[in-house]
Amino acid sequence: MTHRREFLKHMALAGAGVGLLSSDVQAAAMAFAAPIKVGVIGLDTEHSVAFTRTLNDPQAPADVAGFRVVAAFPYGSRDIPSSVAMIPGFTEEMKKLGVEIVSSVDELIRRSDVILLETNDGRLHLQQALPVLKSRKRVFIDKPIAASLADAAAIFDAAKKYGTPLFSSSSLRFMDSAQSVAAGKIGKVLGADAYGPASMEKTHPDLFWYGIHAIEALYTVMGTGCKTVTRFYTEGTDVVVGIWADGRIGTFRGTRTGTYDFGGTVFGEKGVASIGPWQGYRPLVVKIAEFFRTGQAPVTAEETLEIFAFMEAAQQSRDQGGIPVALESMLQKARAK
Repeated sequence: MTHRREFLKHMALAGAGVGLLSSDVQAAAMAFAAPIKVGVIGLDTEHSVAFTRTLNDPQAPADVAGFRVVAAFPYGSRDIPSSVAMIPGFTEEMKKLGVEIVSSVDELIRRSDVILLETNDGRLHLQQALPVLKSRKRVFIDKPIAASLADAAAIFDAAKKYGTPLFSSSSLRFMDSAQSVAAGKIGKVLGADAYGPASMEKTHPDLFWYGIHAIEALYTVMGTGCKTVTRFYTEGTDVVVGIWADGRIGTFRGTRTGTYDFGGTVFGEKGVASIGPWQGYRPLVVKIAEFFRTGQAPVTAEETLEIFAFMEAAQQSRDQGGIPVALESMLQKARAK
C-alpha cells in the first residue's frame, strides 16, 4: 500500500504543478488504494507472462513490490503466424495469474494506473500507444518500440506533446556486465563487439525483429554518436560496423545458425571486459518498476531513436550492396516530422 500511496501522491502533485494528469488519476491518488494497477497490451509474447509473474508474486522483493497486473488486452499481432499462435496459450496463463482479459485498449487504460505495451508486432505500437499517451499514464513499450524510425519518432513526439513519461528497452541493456562497463569499470570505452541471434520477420526491417537485443547492448557500452553504418550480410550471419564521431568502432554480429547466445567484448582504457550472459527479464522489470514510481526513464528518447537509425541504416546498407550509410540524415528527417 505504501508504494501505491507514494506513487499516486507523486503523480497527483505533479499534476497539480503542471496540469498533466487526467482527473481519474487524480481521483485515484486521493483514494490511496493498493497496489499500483498495471495493464498489459499484447499477449503475443512470453514477456507479458514473465513480467506478470514477477510483479504479481506475493513474495516479490521491495524493488518490484507494490504492483499488480490486473488486466490485459490480448492483441497483439493478427497476421504474424508465430505471434498469433502464442495468444491463446498466454491468455490462459494470464487468467491463471488472476489477470482479467479485456476487449479493448481503451478499457484496459480505464482499469490501469500504468501500462506495459508488450505487443510483439512493432507495426501496431504507434496505434496502440497513442491512447495511452493521451491518458498520460506512464508506459513501457517493449522492443521494438516501432517497426520504423518514423513511427518511433512519432511515438516520442506524442509523448512530449501529452507530457507522458515512456521508455523502451531490451532486457540486454540491464545485464550487470554491461551496466558495470557503462559505469566506468574499464574506463573510457574505446570500442566494442556485441553478438546475438538475428532471426528475421518479413513484416519488419531485418534487425528490428531480434537483432535489436544485441544492438541495444552495444549502445549500452558505446553510447550515442554513431555516424555511419556498413552491413555485411549472408544468409546465416550479419556483421554491422558502426563508426562513431570520435573514431571509435562498434560492431554487431547477428547469427541465424549455430549456438543461440548473447555476449560481447568491450575494449577500454583500463582493460578489456566481456558482456553477458543474459540474466533473464528481472533486471528489466526492476527498471520498469522504478520508472513507474518516479516517471524518470532510464533510457533517453535520443538514444532509442539512434538505435533505430542504426538499424535502418544497416537495412539501407544491405539494400545498396553493403555501402556505408550515414545516420544523420535519417535522424534529421525523423526529428522534422
